[in-house]
Amino acid sequence: MGTQTWALRGRSRARRAADSTAMAAAARAGFAARGLIYILVSVIALQIAFGDDGGGQQADRGGALGELAGKPFGAVLLWIVGIALAGMGLWRLSEAVFGGAGPDGSKPTSRAANAGRFVFYAFTSYSVLAYAAGDRGSGSGSSDRRTDDVTATVLGWPGGPWLVGLAGAGVVGAGLWIAFRAARKKFRKHLRTGEMSPHTERVVNVLGVTGGTARGLVFAFAGVFAVVAAVQHRPGKAKGMDDTLRAFRDLPAGPWLLALVALGLAAFGLFSWCNARWRQV
Repeated sequence: MGTQTWALRGRSRARRAADSTAMAAAARAGFAARGLIYILVSVIALQIAFGDDGGGQQADRGGALGELAGKPFGAVLLWIVGIALAGMGLWRLSEAVFGGAGPDGSKPTSRAANAGRFVFYAFTSYSVLAYAAGDRGSGSGSSDRRTDDVTATVLGWPGGPWLVGLAGAGVVGAGLWIAFRAARKKFRKHLRTGEMSPHTERVVNVLGVTGGTARGLVFAFAGVFAVVAAVQHRPGKAKGMDDTLRAFRDLPAGPWLLALVALGLAAFGLFSWCNARWRQV
């Protein structure tokens, strides 16, 4: 009886180890896919900054997918990216249900945040896979048009301007929080820095600070536009990622400012690849 019990326990531990390994692989694939999308967005944004208008592509996820589709083996790459993002969603769901790595991974706030990330990546994965399957109106849709449509719908509700304004203020706060945490290098607690050489660690720190700050500022600017749309009751004032990035170009020294933001987003893409290698999962 004792031998059977130990055998069952051994098999149970082996299954848990296999499940953990599979989930880690899914998470790392998801980080790699996220990094690719941000780098493609940054390339389009750089083209917009210097007058090429992005080659007709939107500087958002839809534009990145369109860019990817035009590459050799683009259809295969789209399927890989969609499946990888689904893996990221499943990993976030497991962290919401079972708790994540690190001392804060099981806190209610961390679980709730991971539940929200699961919903986001589930939707993103679905849109990419639908696009790969031939629904060109799914993953490639303009973020600006979707933002206008949603904003116009909500503004027509009773109390709609308040809802849009509060949502915009929430996005501003989230963007500033992302930038603040990046500047404070809060991401380091999630990385296996002991496995990095001193030079690699310095590079990862620079990418994390630069990329996270740029990403947070883009979020914050998009939130400001939503607040303006609510105050003026004009849905067209709300902007998706593409129009938000183009708004940087319209500021004084705009092309160079947009170029800096684009390089920051590229840094975040590279930092995502670093997460694929060194993230604690």
